Amino acid sequence: MKQKKDKNELKYERKNFWKEASKSDQKAAMDYSVAYKQFLNEAKTEREATKWMENMLKKHKFTDIYGKKGNNKVYGIFRGKTMAIAVLGSEPISRGFNMVASHIDAPRVDLKQNPLYEDGQSQMACMRTHYYGGIKKYQWVSTPLALHGVIVKSDGTVLEISLGEKEDEPVFIIPDLLPHLAR
Repeated sequence: MKQKKDKNELKYERKNFWKEASKSDQKAAMDYSVAYKQFLNEAKTEREATKWMENMLKKHKFTDIYGKKGNNKVYGIFRGKTMAIAVLGSEPISRGFNMVASHIDAPRVDLKQNPLYEDGQSQMACMRTHYYGGIKKYQWVSTPLALHGVIVKSDGTVLEISLGEKEDEPVFIIPDLLPHLAR
């Protein structure tokens, strides 16, 4: 025989953390947010996040899996933007293992392969773009943007770029009004 559930037992009710949490939990959340905001400011792309995590892992005695042997705390990086981290146990893998998987997500506007062109009417340099990360295209307009990325030269050397983060650097925007209509 089926038991009837009270409607209130099945009801989902949202709760406000700041009204429910103790003062010590609120302080812990605020303390955590300081370091998290610092991470967000320093790691705005997958490559920057990977580099940030590598530095953090080295501080905690992790070593590159292809480097020095004898450490059970290892990591590996693939193409500068994918990372695997492991703490190797002493038991054989046939006894099982624990795994945590995650990914790096960086909402962004990417430049297309040959992005630069000049708008003939406004005589402005423009760039062809596409966007990622769940933010709608209309949410990017009139927001200060910076240019982060890498250039791989024909000789294989990699040049890292960050333009628009410092006070004395130009800032990019996607105008909400077409240049030829803003006269």
